[in-house]
Amino acid sequence: MSLVTEPDPHRHKPCIGLTGGIGCGKSTVARMFAELGAGVVDTDAIAHRLTQADGAAIPAIRDAFGDGYITTDGALDRKQMRDLIFSDARAKLRLEQLLHPLILEQSRVQLRQLQGAPYIIIVVPLLPESPAFRKLVQRILAVDCEPDSQVARVMRRSSLGETEVRNIIARQTPRAERLSLADDIIHNDASLADLAGQVTALHQRYARMQTTIDGG
Repeated sequence: MSLVTEPDPHRHKPCIGLTGGIGCGKSTVARMFAELGAGVVDTDAIAHRLTQADGAAIPAIRDAFGDGYITTDGALDRKQMRDLIFSDARAKLRLEQLLHPLILEQSRVQLRQLQGAPYIIIVVPLLPESPAFRKLVQRILAVDCEPDSQVARVMRRSSLGETEVRNIIARQTPRAERLSLADDIIHNDASLADLAGQVTALHQRYARMQTTIDGG
C-alpha cells in the first residue's frame, strides 16, 4: 500500500520505514540491509546526537525541563528523563514536540544524501505514531519477536530490570497494531542466519522498486 498523500514531483529512491518494539532487532536488521547496499537513516542515532553533550536539542531541553535533566558534561540525563516521561504523559509530549521536528529535519537531509543507494531504510521506532515520518515512506517493515525475547535482549544489553523493560514495552505501540500497519514483517525469533535470509529476500524486492517519496 502507498502511504504517500502528496508525492514529490521529483523522482526519489524508494524509502522503507523500519519499525519494531524495543529489543526486536531493528538495529541488527538495519545493519544487514546496509551491508547489502541499502542506504540507512537511523532516527535513534540522530536523536542521540541531538541530545549528546552540546547537542542541538540541549538548549531547548534545558529551557523546558531545567538543569536537573542535563548531565554535568552537558548531555541529556537519559535515566532522569526516562523516569519522568514514563510517569508524566505531558512531559513525554513536550519532549517529543522538541525533538521530533529536529529529527525529521536531519532525516530529510540524510535522505537527500543517500540518493545514490538503490533504496533507503529509515529506522523509526515510533513510526506508527508519527504521521510526518509515514509520509516519507512507501512501505512499512516491522521487525517482530515474542515479548519474552524482547525482555531478555534488552536486559542483556542494558542495566534495566525485567519490570522496567516490560513497562517500556507496555508504553509502546501495541504489537498487534504495529503488525497490522506493516506491509512486510521480519520474524526475529530464530537464528541470525534465518534473519539474514529474510533480509536478503526483502533486499532483492526493494532493490527492484521504482516509486516516489514525499521528501518535503
